[in-house]
Amino acid sequence: MTPDESINNLTNVPRHVAIIMDGNGRWAKERGLPRVAGHRAGTDNLRTIIRASAKLGIEYLTLYAFSTENWSRPKAEVTGLMHILSDVIDRELDELNKEGARLMHIGHLNGLSKALQNKVQQAIDLTKENKRITIVLAFNYGGRDEIICAIRRMLADQVSPEEVDEALVREYLFTCNLPDPDLVIRTSGEKRTSNFLTWQTVYSEWYFPEVYWPDFSEEELHKAVQVYAQRDRRYGGLKES
Repeated sequence: MTPDESINNLTNVPRHVAIIMDGNGRWAKERGLPRVAGHRAGTDNLRTIIRASAKLGIEYLTLYAFSTENWSRPKAEVTGLMHILSDVIDRELDELNKEGARLMHIGHLNGLSKALQNKVQQAIDLTKENKRITIVLAFNYGGRDEIICAIRRMLADQVSPEEVDEALVREYLFTCNLPDPDLVIRTSGEKRTSNFLTWQTVYSEWYFPEVYWPDFSEEELHKAVQVYAQRDRRYGGLKES
């Protein structure tokens, strides 16, 4: 069955899908290539998955592109990742804009060159009115860092202890204007959360396909959504029999 045929059989499509795009380095190593080649291959796969997500009716797609811990990687790899981010904006932005994709960023832009910061902000500004799908780029992002930033902002706003509840904390998170992810996918078979959306994913469904991110196809996305549709989400409670 082709992706276009199987799409009609999918029900209960998640509103928000978040993806830890793992396995680029191992994909490259198995092919005798440098790690940065794996990252480029993974970036090339973004177009496929973004379009497939929009076709399915997924409203929000969050992509874990670079964590706050990734700065500890070899300098050449980090530099390569910055170049890839710049290249993908140059190459894909106009088409994404035409197709109705809105780009958002969570995390920190500091650490990026001023030119790259401006490029990211320009992409956000250009697409801010689009409504077909929202692509949330988690770049220089960490879940614990997000919570620490929220606490610092609450302290700066002189929030009293009595005011603090889940709803207030949510207002101070980077994702304050986004629904929590329904489904989190981590490619490559690794089963760790890796400091990703620590607050937001407490009741998300998780799916761990063995395939590396560069090989995560439209068919693989459909499999993930089919598995999600079969889950019984109870949010800590029980349904009446």
